[in-house]
Amino acid sequence: MEEATVNTMPRIGDKAPDFEANTTTGPLKFSEYSKGSWVILFSHPADFTPVCTTELSGFAQEQDSFFAQHNTKLIGLSIDSIHSHIAWVQNVREKTGVYFKFPIIADIDMKVAKLYGMLQPGESETAAVRAVFVIDPEGIIRLIMYYPLNVGRNMEEIKRVLVALQTASENQVALPLNWQPGDKVIVPPPKNLAALDERVNSDLEMVDFYLAKKNL
Repeated sequence: MEEATVNTMPRIGDKAPDFEANTTTGPLKFSEYSKGSWVILFSHPADFTPVCTTELSGFAQEQDSFFAQHNTKLIGLSIDSIHSHIAWVQNVREKTGVYFKFPIIADIDMKVAKLYGMLQPGESETAAVRAVFVIDPEGIIRLIMYYPLNVGRNMEEIKRVLVALQTASENQVALPLNWQPGDKVIVPPPKNLAALDERVNSDLEMVDFYLAKKNL
């Protein structure tokens, strides 16, 4: 009896799978590229396509400002050749003035796409969906988003959630619905009665004993 093929994908909390790949900036080992930084690894279906051009342009326009300020590197991927990638990068630069300086993986053998579960057969067996992986400086996957082929990502949400993850990690807090930088954060609930009494007598904004907020 043939053994069934099981398609796996990394999960939140997993160590990001390492790989080596050829990219628009040269050969790259992911664990070396990502060391000491937050990383956003994202896939797109194909070069020279309209939605993908708007998305990568959005990433490129924020690379040296927002993402650099938040210690975050970018790395893209599609199942295209290095020659296609280079031609597309140059085409967009000539037509719009936007330059994709971040590495784009040439994943023509689909190795990385399969490693990260970017191929969704219900959408396409030869094009990666619009996946987003946010990976912290320890190499741990902290967030995963998937968009279908025909809907572009929301750059403001990607930026918001990156800051949210960094804020939660640095301050050991949680963040409420629609949190934006500068909003109050949620303090973890008390773990014993003494902590409960301390909270009740604190200057926290108390909605109830289990839901307390504060300014950072």
